[in-house]
Amino acid sequence: MFIKPNYLIKEHAGILKVTDTYDIIDPETNTKIAEAKENVSGWIKFGRLLINKKLMPTLIEIKSATDGSIQYSMKRGVSFFTSKVEVLDKNQTSMGYFKSRMFSFGGHFDVYGSNDTKIADVKGKWTGWEFKFTDTAGNELGLVSKKWAGFGKELFTSADNYMISLSPAAQDKKEIMPLLIMAGIAIDVVFKEKK
Repeated sequence: MFIKPNYLIKEHAGILKVTDTYDIIDPETNTKIAEAKENVSGWIKFGRLLINKKLMPTLIEIKSATDGSIQYSMKRGVSFFTSKVEVLDKNQTSMGYFKSRMFSFGGHFDVYGSNDTKIADVKGKWTGWEFKFTDTAGNELGLVSKKWAGFGKELFTSADNYMISLSPAAQDKKEIMPLLIMAGIAIDVVFKEKK
């Protein structure tokens, strides 16, 4: 599913929403290729009205836009100081996970493969909405940057639009491309989402 270098992620707008939905769009053709949607229980939805949603567990399912089948999913348990987000394929087999660091300005993930080996870092700038993917040697694998949705939309809703761009080095590593795309979505869930 994720074989191209660039993806536009558009969060659905809403006021007082307790779950999030994101369209994953091919920016070259402006075609929706997938939808990432939270699937949480009623008690978690109720809890989010009282507690910051970044602390609550979540399950995000990435479904194909063509047939609605689940291609990937991300799970995060209750989180206090750090978050661990597990990534599963369509057969519910672990592909790896992201682990946030306790102290970081702008946000920082370590990306691990299914064998618990660290394969990448995702580091944010403290000055804004920009994150860089790098491999363990420090080579750039990609970038996540905010795409402005307009003053009114961003002022009155919690919707974010952002671009995930992968470098040629990442495109050569087909096994980690889905992990990097989902890391881009996890940035919003773990670091940027508000109550």
